[in-house]
Amino acid sequence: MNMDQIEGEWKVLAGKAKEKWGQLTDDEIAATNGRVEQLEGLLQKKLGLAKDVAKREIAEFQKSCDC
Repeated sequence: MNMDQIEGEWKVLAGKAKEKWGQLTDDEIAATNGRVEQLEGLLQKKLGLAKDVAKREIAEFQKSCDC
């Protein structure tokens, strides 16, 4: 699943995102609407991840969403 598809299905995939990043609130996850840049920034700010680590986490999430 590519990021455009993830953005389109974000309401469904938000639960998977919550499982992966349990420290984030439902509201924080919902506010990103699956947009990569916002999700990346949220992971950096809230979880203290470096930019490259946040990108890698999102790439792993993207792969895990393939059905």
